[in-house]
Amino acid sequence: MENQNNEDDTTRMELANRLFFKLYQCANMLHKTGSRAVESEGLTTQQWAVLGALSRAPEGMSIGALARYLMVSRQNLAGLIGRMEREGHVRSAPDGRDRRSRLVAMTEEGRTTWEQGAQAKIEDYYARALEGFSVSDQVHALHYLLKLLDNMRRIDAAQGANEGGEPH
Repeated sequence: MENQNNEDDTTRMELANRLFFKLYQCANMLHKTGSRAVESEGLTTQQWAVLGALSRAPEGMSIGALARYLMVSRQNLAGLIGRMEREGHVRSAPDGRDRRSRLVAMTEEGRTTWEQGAQAKIEDYYARALEGFSVSDQVHALHYLLKLLDNMRRIDAAQGANEGGEPH
């Protein structure tokens, strides 16, 4: 019986290794091929994610809220926002409700880039990347990714609490 448990553990670890390696490869390919899909708009996948988030918040978002939503560090986001400000896609200003916080919002130029350029390219990218996926396949994939993300959030919260730092 113990031998069977060891084999089960070995199989689970091998599968976990393959799964996480495939996720790693998918993330890298998303960055590479997704950035190519929107490069004619002067965007990368990170900028695409920021504009996508801000498109749902016309009044803007605090840098902290945007960092939490995108699950990136404030430091990484600050550099990205700085580049996007220089390119004219976003603007940041002190939050009227909390002067210590900065509010990031899409500029008119950013909104035009998002609505008239990037969205059609992103939709085409999604269609090509999800070729052969039924609606049911997409629902199931989303379900499992959300489940995995929830587990990873718990790990992140526990690590952040143990390290005394900002969640990664």
